[in-house]
Amino acid sequence: MKTTFLLALILTLIPSVASAQEAAELTKDITLVEILKKGGWVMGALVVLSIFTAILILLYFLTLRRSSVVSNRFMNASEAMIRKRDYLGLVGYCHGRREAVARVTQKTLDFLTKNPNASHPEIRDVAEAEGNRQAGILTQRISYLADIGGIAPMVGLLGTVIGMIKSFMEIANGNIEGAKQLELAQGVWEALITTAGGLVISIIAMTFYSYFRGRVQNHTAELEAAGTHILALVGSQIQENHAGSTSQPLHDDFPMRDL
Repeated sequence: MKTTFLLALILTLIPSVASAQEAAELTKDITLVEILKKGGWVMGALVVLSIFTAILILLYFLTLRRSSVVSNRFMNASEAMIRKRDYLGLVGYCHGRREAVARVTQKTLDFLTKNPNASHPEIRDVAEAEGNRQAGILTQRISYLADIGGIAPMVGLLGTVIGMIKSFMEIANGNIEGAKQLELAQGVWEALITTAGGLVISIIAMTFYSYFRGRVQNHTAELEAAGTHILALVGSQIQENHAGSTSQPLHDDFPMRDL
């Protein structure tokens, strides 16, 4: 009787021992590359998103600088030309500059050369419109990070849902039973890998989006200040022309010329 009882106990413990051995085999020597492979094609899509995110972050660090929006060199040169009333020279100078304020100045002076009798409110509207356009370009550039921050978790969740569907299909087909329950657990954690990857990418993208959004707001404020300064200088020249002698009309300073 005792021998029979011991044999029954051993047979009962064999599945548990086998399960423990399988669990040890599943968890040992798992590298990061193997974990990424477990995510399937969805993890490949997340890797592409992560690379794109890294490229955008590096690009924004290199390009979103104050010198790309307003530079002291341009402001000093434009102020000197405006005081000399060398408006055509300033338009040509703006063509060779890459600052956002150069585009605002160029649009404003182009409007003046084609409409020499324009009023100051009309000139201000043109400058404000171009300033808003340049600010919108800066904001739109960093919006790609926000898009990635919203898309990455969705892609990760898709991978998790696909993995869970596969696991439950195994259960429905009767392929998971007894000691093979570990295979179900393996399918579940493999499915959750994509969700974790998507969340990591989203957190990184949204963090840097918040940082660059602050940068853009500061640069936009500097662009508004620089545009207002140039507009005030041009406005003062217009007032002087209107208050001056009639022998020198306004269109001498702003010749009608297709630039």
